[in-house]
Amino acid sequence: MTSDNKPLRHAARLLSPAPSIIERWAIPGLIFAFVLFYLLPLMSHGLWIPDETRYGQISQEMLLSGNWVAPHFMGIRYFEKPIAGYWMIAIGQAIFGDNLFGVRIASALSTGASVWLTYLMARRLWNSPRISAACALLYMSFGLIAGQAGYANLDPQFTLWVNLSLVAVWFAIDSRTPRARLGSWAMLGAACGMGLMTKGFLALLLPVLIAVPYMIWQRRFGELLRYGPVAVLVAALVSVPWALAVHYREPDFWRFFFWHEHIRRFAAGDDAQHARPWWFYLPLLFASTLPWAVLLPATLVRTWREKRQPKIAFLALWFLLPLAFFSLSSGKLPTYIMPCLLPLALLMGHTVVSWLEQRNTRVLRLNGIINTVLASVALVALIYLQASKEIYENTEMFSLSLVFIVLIGWIIANALQVMRPLTLWAMPALGIGLLIALLPAAMPAQIVNSKMPDQFIAEHQQALSETSSLLSNDLGAASALAWRLKRPQVDLYNTVGELKYGLDDPAMAARKVGMEDVGQWMTEARKKGSVGVLMRVNSTQEAQELELLPVDGKHYQRGNLQIYIFAKSQP
Repeated sequence: MTSDNKPLRHAARLLSPAPSIIERWAIPGLIFAFVLFYLLPLMSHGLWIPDETRYGQISQEMLLSGNWVAPHFMGIRYFEKPIAGYWMIAIGQAIFGDNLFGVRIASALSTGASVWLTYLMARRLWNSPRISAACALLYMSFGLIAGQAGYANLDPQFTLWVNLSLVAVWFAIDSRTPRARLGSWAMLGAACGMGLMTKGFLALLLPVLIAVPYMIWQRRFGELLRYGPVAVLVAALVSVPWALAVHYREPDFWRFFFWHEHIRRFAAGDDAQHARPWWFYLPLLFASTLPWAVLLPATLVRTWREKRQPKIAFLALWFLLPLAFFSLSSGKLPTYIMPCLLPLALLMGHTVVSWLEQRNTRVLRLNGIINTVLASVALVALIYLQASKEIYENTEMFSLSLVFIVLIGWIIANALQVMRPLTLWAMPALGIGLLIALLPAAMPAQIVNSKMPDQFIAEHQQALSETSSLLSNDLGAASALAWRLKRPQVDLYNTVGELKYGLDDPAMAARKVGMEDVGQWMTEARKKGSVGVLMRVNSTQEAQELELLPVDGKHYQRGNLQIYIFAKSQP
């Protein structure tokens, strides 16, 4: 191996030699990887619609309005989620500013905290620095976990609270003193309270779903009855003040939130949101655990063989019961299974270290081979598509080069795992790090223009900020416009979508502009001052919407997005 590969060899040795070296360098190495692959790329690309612009705008609006009790989306009631997740994103913007880093830092820090919990849990289970480092590295480099770490939504935060609650359950079970046990049950309650205020009642259900059967199996149900009320009390102290405050300010909040986000989300039938078949998460597990997916079958087989060991049984319940629950519900999204991945990382890390100790490299080599083949196929496909369809224009060669760096880096990292599986087994983590850090910034212009409208808005921010009224026919673009200009008042042109509940409020009637009303709306708005309009034109209907606008505005276009600035009408 050449001298150019010395940094790679050094990084890999941290997880293979004597425990004392691992113990000394594992935590600094994980922190370095967190900063390099999680934090530094946060500012490298625009906000994705619809999630990032929505959560960024709602949280920003808290700072602007001072209303930290009831969520509002562009000034309109938005009760699909509780409040705590928005608090965290708002705090990020308050500290770091209304920028890409401020919007995303809550997700990155939440994921980093879950990585730390993985390390702590592994140390508690096996008291082995090597296993602890392996488990934390695996969790940190799971594709779904790493991908969501730089994405502004509530799933990384909710996953953190679920992870903390179940780590607290194990620490309570494993505690040697009443004081430590009491503290762990209190921590469970705090995590459940924060989880409830982040995404809802599922945060209360998941710990119960796992702890109750485990405690019954271990004949410790009496302990659950003695200490469980402590967790309930702490959870109530954390969440009830806000629950009462939001009920006082918005009496309909809990009715809408419970029915819409719980009953409809898990109901069967046409009324369910995001309906998917029961097996939806089975193939998704392999995609979510890339670049370690090949290790999954062997890990599950070993878990089944060792299921009578209490610690393995607890992790198996933590992995399987939420997975079964989500699979049985009708509504499904990929990120729902994120709380299942921490126990899977623990089981997988334990399995990998046993292979290394036994010098069993068969599965590790196979993992590297399959990852190398996948990346090679993707590289050939990219070359073919670029040559035949030019998905990257001549002005985008830098972005194209980033994609080549990601794929070639992935191939090299996994090839190293194939060649040196005992010493360089961790190299696929470098491949996923490159992918997470570089790929979002390497998207072709057609995706950037369609999915990151805030970048187009930023180029014309000065002209838009001087307008008196704003209008948009697309919720994602409208929320990006509201966030960039710090102006929630963007009227909605022939679009309702997820704001249907809030727009049904008679007080919001003026925020809805139909095709039959847009002429009158423009006339009245231009009497007050200039008007900014952001249009997405991607269909026949949207083209018809565009035709109803005046023809005298300044016009800017990028992809299917168009900005119009209409001057104030003369009296």
